[in-house]
Amino acid sequence: MSTRAGRLRLLLESSHLAFLMEAHNGLSARIAEEAGFEAIWASGLSISASLGVRDCNEASWTQTLECVEFMADATAVPILVDGDSGHGNFNNARRFVRKLEARGAAGVCLEDKCFPKANSFVNGERQELADTAEFAGRVRAAADARADDAFVVVARTEAFVVGRGLDEALRRAEAYWRAGADAILVHSARDHAGEVLAFKAAWGETLPVIVVPTKYHGTPTDVFREHGFAAVIWANHLLRASVQAMQEVAARIAADQALHHVEGRIAPLAEVFRLQRMDELEEAERRYLGAGSDPSLLKIA
Repeated sequence: MSTRAGRLRLLLESSHLAFLMEAHNGLSARIAEEAGFEAIWASGLSISASLGVRDCNEASWTQTLECVEFMADATAVPILVDGDSGHGNFNNARRFVRKLEARGAAGVCLEDKCFPKANSFVNGERQELADTAEFAGRVRAAADARADDAFVVVARTEAFVVGRGLDEALRRAEAYWRAGADAILVHSARDHAGEVLAFKAAWGETLPVIVVPTKYHGTPTDVFREHGFAAVIWANHLLRASVQAMQEVAARIAADQALHHVEGRIAPLAEVFRLQRMDELEEAERRYLGAGSDPSLLKIA
């Protein structure tokens, strides 16, 4: 499968553990791709934070789409989009999928929460889950809406996060599988991998299973590999790395009222220009404007 959606599907269906790195704009997506990641997670938390708002659907779905479009333009690897709870009911979810496909996304992940959602790590046990049948309808609508059958629909269950336990997680995952999900993302807020490992042992190979070890980061990656998980998402780490770096540099410049102590610790402008692909523009100018031409003289026929 040569499309991005096809490549994402192959990654998730492969016998090898896949890794998706978080990104939140075109620049971070390109950095993730250059680091060697075969796919990108367009994180709702990170996109929201980069816009200066909370991860509770304060950023609109059209603003998310715009960010995803820049990410797709900046890279060639597949992008799995964090679709929150689908931005409403089944109708919102299916429209969101159509628009994501048009902007180059390879898949969407929908979580079984109500709208507006809240971040799983903020008072998670006090959050409400969507009705199972109603959310299954959202998943079915998303799957039916895609123009490319390879486009991946991931159903994410928050049963562990809200304290409902293994049986509820399995019951919901089965309903979402029967509704047309291509993979299950099982989430946990514990500081160990016990919940997700128990889920995978009971679930088996019914559908590929994705994990997000943000809280149980001490679990060796080989544990996920040995238990047959399909993919691991490093869900917010480029955003968090950039936050710390910006805080440190801003504080130092404010304290020093000068730049000399930070200049050697930050990316040179030449690296920024390289990431922006200025070389491609220069080559295009030579091709389309001609050697020695004045760009200001270019006329549109």
